[in-house]
Amino acid sequence: MARRTQTLVVASVLALALGIWGLWLPVPFVTLAPGPVTNTLGSVKGVTLIEIEGRQTYPTSGQLQLTTVEETPRLTLLDALEDWFGDDSAVVPRELIQPPGKTQEQIQQQNTAAMVESQDSATAAALAELGIEPIGTSVVVDEVLAASPATGKLSSGDVVTEINGTAVHSEMALREEIGKAKPGDDVKVTYQRGSDPATTVVITTKAAEDNAQRPIIGIRTAEKQTYPFTVQIRISDVGGPSAGLMFALGIVDLLTPGQLTGGRTIAGTGTIDNAGKVGPIGGIQQKILGARGSGATVFLVPAANCADAKRMASDELTLVKVDNLHGALDALDKLGGPGQSTIPTC
Repeated sequence: MARRTQTLVVASVLALALGIWGLWLPVPFVTLAPGPVTNTLGSVKGVTLIEIEGRQTYPTSGQLQLTTVEETPRLTLLDALEDWFGDDSAVVPRELIQPPGKTQEQIQQQNTAAMVESQDSATAAALAELGIEPIGTSVVVDEVLAASPATGKLSSGDVVTEINGTAVHSEMALREEIGKAKPGDDVKVTYQRGSDPATTVVITTKAAEDNAQRPIIGIRTAEKQTYPFTVQIRISDVGGPSAGLMFALGIVDLLTPGQLTGGRTIAGTGTIDNAGKVGPIGGIQQKILGARGSGATVFLVPAANCADAKRMASDELTLVKVDNLHGALDALDKLGGPGQSTIPTC
């Protein structure tokens, strides 16, 4: 065999080997696929998702399903190619899911905080729609800063009720009470976590980076409206704000006679703010696929997601365009009736 031929053969074998080896190398992409579908009117592992205490609730039927997306964050080139050609998945750059400079722990904490905020907004929007006014505010932990005095003692979603025995109902009051200490002093923080009894922890303050005289415990907070009764939303394995619309609908359904669903299985997604405005989300196509698999016949789509949602249109699933909570309620009321033809669709 001529030297040139030998060289070509060796080079070809090496190139083939490297190509095969490269298929198992990690790539900076993430796969999005349909995730679990959960009925907001039901329960998960024996725990009721929406629990209302201190106010009459009404029996209902059908389902109001929140939809989710599952991520596969660590892909090889072979995985990415396989998922790319899959019918129920999407391959996107990892930086869209995990921004550069953010750890997985930070992202998880942000997602948890976003979910807590969406639950509060869903409650505020639903009760405003029903004409129920708030009676005050409370202070909720939005984020516990990394390696801060509060790390391991407070968590996102905790409601801070007292500082050193003094009740706090606003962020200003919280800052004022902590500000009475000096950096290095201990403060007693009383908080409520979910439906658990109130707990008091001792946290040693430290100086703020921008002011050596100002004590901090290392949390970011938000003010939450309070009402003459309690609404608890219990779901632990879903992060982000995209379930807000479906939570708001579930709260309205439980607090009003009759049934919003008409006995149907209704799925949907969308962020929501205190005023009831519905915002767009990611992974709309995967969520629609998840709804199809769950037997839903109607899917509530944020208006800004309609263009992408249209690609998943089918005769079995009606895609209803939603701008706000009031519009979603109006559409559900018209389903199956003479006004169905006026329901906005994608």
